[in-house]
Amino acid sequence: MEKKMLDACPVCGHSLNVRVFQCASCHTRIEGTFDPPHSKFLLLSKKDLEFAELFIRLRGNIKEVEKHLGVSYPTVRSMLDQVIERMGYPVRDDIDKKRRMEIIDQLEKGSISAEKAAQLLKSGDAAESGASASDEDT
Repeated sequence: MEKKMLDACPVCGHSLNVRVFQCASCHTRIEGTFDPPHSKFLLLSKKDLEFAELFIRLRGNIKEVEKHLGVSYPTVRSMLDQVIERMGYPVRDDIDKKRRMEIIDQLEKGSISAEKAAQLLKSGDAAESGASASDEDT
């Protein structure tokens, strides 16, 4: 069972302070009141931390992470999204299916040019796709 350092009192919810550090080898103890580190990495499981360390070590190169782990690109993206969520950050999809379909519909109707559709799909800004077709003429 994995033990994680607590960051809040389980009784009242206030922050906890570290009182003692002890060397695992010689058992030297240092006592006092120390603020715990406040890092979102503390929210991650051991598996998530290992993935994050690998991702950082490989400089965020998803292709290299794929090779190292022997998994597909979507698997690496999913793992990365899970780590991002567990750290408390929102995960943003590049652009959801509904928005893609709206842009494609506008392209098919001639409301926007192919270049504009490509720009919108690439930027992920479907809200801009609602802009008037007159923007194309300027």
